[in-house]
Amino acid sequence: MRTISARSLALLLGSGPLPRPAYRSLADAVRRLVCDGRLLVGTRLPSERTLTSELGLSRTTVGAALDALRDEGFVSTRRGSGSVVCLPAGPSGLALSQAGLIPTDVPPDVIDLTYAALPAAAGVTAAYERALAELPRFLATPGYDPRGLPETRRALAGWFEGRGLPTSADQVVVTSGAHGGLSAVLRARLEVGDRVVVESPTYPNAIVGVRRSAYRAVAAQLTPTGWDVEAIELAVRQSGARAAYLIPDHQNPTGLVMDDATREALGAALGRAGAVPVVDETFVELDLDEAARTRRPAPFALSARETHTLGSAGKTWWGGLRVGWVRAPVGGVESVIEARHSLDLGTAILEQLVVADLVGQGEVLLVERRHEARARRDALVAALHRHLPDWRFTVPTGGLNLWCELPEARGDQLARVAEAAGVRLARGGQFGVAGGLDRWLRVPFCVAPDEADEVGRRLAQAWQLALRQRAAAREVTPLIA
Repeated sequence: MRTISARSLALLLGSGPLPRPAYRSLADAVRRLVCDGRLLVGTRLPSERTLTSELGLSRTTVGAALDALRDEGFVSTRRGSGSVVCLPAGPSGLALSQAGLIPTDVPPDVIDLTYAALPAAAGVTAAYERALAELPRFLATPGYDPRGLPETRRALAGWFEGRGLPTSADQVVVTSGAHGGLSAVLRARLEVGDRVVVESPTYPNAIVGVRRSAYRAVAAQLTPTGWDVEAIELAVRQSGARAAYLIPDHQNPTGLVMDDATREALGAALGRAGAVPVVDETFVELDLDEAARTRRPAPFALSARETHTLGSAGKTWWGGLRVGWVRAPVGGVESVIEARHSLDLGTAILEQLVVADLVGQGEVLLVERRHEARARRDALVAALHRHLPDWRFTVPTGGLNLWCELPEARGDQLARVAEAAGVRLARGGQFGVAGGLDRWLRVPFCVAPDEADEVGRRLAQAWQLALRQRAAAREVTPLIA
């Protein structure tokens, strides 16, 4: 079980005086830390005595604050185990969804903001036409190829080479999306019950994928500026985790980018701990600012040779392609292919030909794709500043998401009432390994620029509804994507 020292908790709480009544202010401050995701569920709190000494408060004040948190369901206490951070269930509406993000039908008058994906890129139709012309030469074969077509693997190996990462086609396995690649890698490298360190917040379907494959997710909390290497190494060592799932390039949902020095340090730390880096690069080509592209960090696999790198055509080109890939370390491909057989027998031939065509065109099409995404980002940023000036976010240099901090911990209510205002949202808590994050909301900038103002207006209306709404009588978590 993770613990937090009295000193660390005091730093999170801040040094300012507590408004009276002090016990209520202390309880509210701790609750905000949980809802913000800065104090993780399952963390054991310091004893009342050490908190009293560190915070300079009376034992009565600290005890009353813990009692209030217990009554609200944010702390549970067991004899011999101390007080542990938890989340309320039932009426609070903070219970975790176990479904991840799942596509469902959307009413025609509702704008869906649960997808972080763009419509098909320019050039996809032409690539399909050329692929159809190539398809007949494969029709006399069975059509199963668990490694992937040689031309697709060569194209992807060349793409890695162009980024400075030496790669042979034999190191590449073509999969059915990056999610399929993640499942294959975990099955190849782990045993049932093994632990996997996962960033928090992170892509919800990765959390669910880890848990549904009978592994245990261990949270590594991201800081406002990125990755705390010492904290991640400590989490790996304390949990005995055998793998770490990371999104170093335009992290989903925060948009953060891991710099070269951190990649080197974290790669070394995971190597010392014997944990395999599983690196998700699905957003790597979506650098939206010229400066970001010129400073693009080197691939993580250069910092840790045991890295398994996941990629996908879904974010860059079109989600309907359903083609992903794994770049395995030398000698690691066969175990990935063997594990893949428990998932599927291969990736669609036609779509592999399309991806080989698109990758082969390189920067010619990517320039236009980035221009399109940048226009959508800038339009949505302007709309949020206009309609919701008290929402805070850092404009990312790439990716497809804004990670918004709300003025109040009402994210759960916001997601619940949003469709009444004509917009569908994913709850911030679904991006946390242990829930929380009720002050946060992911807003993908995937709508057309001329629709952005309407999105801002609907979000503002939904926010007003959330502020007025009382907690629902029971938790209702829609299946969303």
